[in-house]
Amino acid sequence: MKYDNAEKTIIEFLQGDLPLTSHPYAGLAAQLGWSEQEVLMKIEQMLNDGAIRRISAVLRHQRAGFTVNAMIAWKVDEDEADRIGEMFSSFTAVSHCYLRDVPENFGYNLFTMVHAHNEDELKKSAETMSSISGLKDFQVIRSIKELKKISISYF
Repeated sequence: MKYDNAEKTIIEFLQGDLPLTSHPYAGLAAQLGWSEQEVLMKIEQMLNDGAIRRISAVLRHQRAGFTVNAMIAWKVDEDEADRIGEMFSSFTAVSHCYLRDVPENFGYNLFTMVHAHNEDELKKSAETMSSISGLKDFQVIRSIKELKKISISYF
C-alpha cells in the first residue's frame, strides 16, 4: 500500500502519544492545513481501508501489577493452528499469539505471551489453556528482565 504525504504525516502522528487536550488532533490539522473534521474523516477512511488497524492506549503492564510474564511455546499441528490460535487469543491474559516457522528439531510453533500478577496466576493460565486446547506439549519461557521494548515507527 502506498501512502501520500498527508497519510504518512497522520500515521507518524498516531504512532506517538496523543496530546492530552480536548482537541488532540488540532495540531495535526494545522500542520496539514486541514480542519479537525477532515483529519478525523481521513483517519476513519484509513481505518476502513486497513491502513490503520486501530487506535488504542498502551498499558504499561508492569506498572499495572502484571509483573509475571512468560512466552508459552506450544507444539500444535499446522491444521489446528488457526483454531487454537483464535482460542488462545480470546484469553485476556494473552497479549500476543503468533504461529511461527521454526527449525524442525524445535517443534514448538505457536507462541503466546501471557501476563499475570503472580506465578500461581501464570501457572493457572497455562493449565487452563492446555486443558481447553488439548495441547499437552508446551514450554513456559519466563521473562527475567526487559532489555528493550519500543513501539515501532514506520514513518
